[in-house]
Order: sequence, then structure tokens, then C-alpha cells
Amino acid sequence: MFLGRVIGRVWSTVKNEALQGHRLLIVQPVTPELQPTGKPLICADCVGAGAGELIYWCRGRESSFPFLPAEVPTDHTIVAIVDELHVQRS
Repeated sequence: MFLGRVIGRVWSTVKNEALQGHRLLIVQPVTPELQPTGKPLICADCVGAGAGELIYWCRGRESSFPFLPAEVPTDHTIVAIVDELHVQRS
């Protein structure tokens, strides 16, 4: 899983039928120190995340698992909203 921050959302009137009813959010990946890293990406949302929230997201085949038994065609999915983050560096 990866950390990210929700920075926006995508509206689409025409999309794959299996995505109907699912929100698509724009996520900026971040480091454990909460610094932006990489390019923003589009994630399906299965937890009800909102703008500015720190989230966990997953990618690949596992990103469709939260929607089972439905087969949702997604490469990235938000799977958790982070309440607290503790980073200890040696």
C-alpha cells in the first residue's frame, strides 16, 4: 500500500458500466514525511475519502478486491483513510 493525499475528483458521464456509482478521486502520492512524490493519479474510492484527506491506496490486481464480488476495472483504489501517522527514523 502507498500513502497519498486526495487533491481532487473526476466527473465522468461516460464510463465503463462496472464503474457506475463509484467515485474517482485524484490522489497525489506522498512520502512518509508527507512530501509530494511522483505524478498525481486517479483512484477509485471504496471508503468515502474527501478532499485533503491522507489515504492509503493500492495498485494492480489487488485494487479491484475491495469491490468483490463485482468486477470493477481499476488499477488504483483508495482502501483506507489515515487517522494518524507516526514515523520513527533511526
